Amino acid sequence: MTTDRALMLLRRFGPVVVLVGLFAWALASGVAGHLSLEELRARGEGLQAFAREKPLLSALIYVCVYVATVSISLPGALILSLSGGFLFGPLFGGAAAVTGATGGSTVVFLVSRTAFGDFFRRWRNPLLLRIERGFENNAFSYLLTLRLIPAFPLLIVNVAAGLMAVPARTFVLASFLGMVPSSFVYAGIGAGLGHVFAQGGPVSLHTLLSPRIYLPIVGMGVLAFLPPLWRLWRQGRVAPAPDVK
Repeated sequence: MTTDRALMLLRRFGPVVVLVGLFAWALASGVAGHLSLEELRARGEGLQAFAREKPLLSALIYVCVYVATVSISLPGALILSLSGGFLFGPLFGGAAAVTGATGGSTVVFLVSRTAFGDFFRRWRNPLLLRIERGFENNAFSYLLTLRLIPAFPLLIVNVAAGLMAVPARTFVLASFLGMVPSSFVYAGIGAGLGHVFAQGGPVSLHTLLSPRIYLPIVGMGVLAFLPPLWRLWRQGRVAPAPDVK
């Protein structure tokens, strides 16, 4: 193998190897296990004190942790969004969460596009073809709709957009705008976790049903109506004009 060929393979697949290695290390070392509500409750007072003393530094660390978590595909994005509200409040916490989520998603998007984009575009899989047509018709609105539905996993959307060669600027803008509502809702829920933790009971969905917290959850239900409203709005714009006789 020539040196140029080796360098090309390193540039193409090196980032994937690094992310996979970090993912394996996070699982083996137990770091992934710290992304939990119980861990947040155990360390909550200390983390909040640090956030009050050094808000900018703590926010920077938080965003970096969020970016790293999403980049290596650890299942902790929701916990981190809740933690953002718990540490910084619903507004600043939501802004930090959507920044971290967008940054980590962009890393996965770029790595997927660089390493596997050409291969999957040559693989004419029917499902991939349908997704590709959706991105080709209007990449921004299609990706925005996927982001507005919190049920769609970050990893799947990030990889799919990378494989379909969505422009980087379109990906970042649509991802950021689409994740703003859910990020602020989750941060709003997290802002009320201190009262739940203070009660000393187990942290579960049942413990979240308090007047201070359930209103943001209702906001999640409102989000479910955004994609169909968005599609209706688009159809109304492109609907043909009626014939005039």
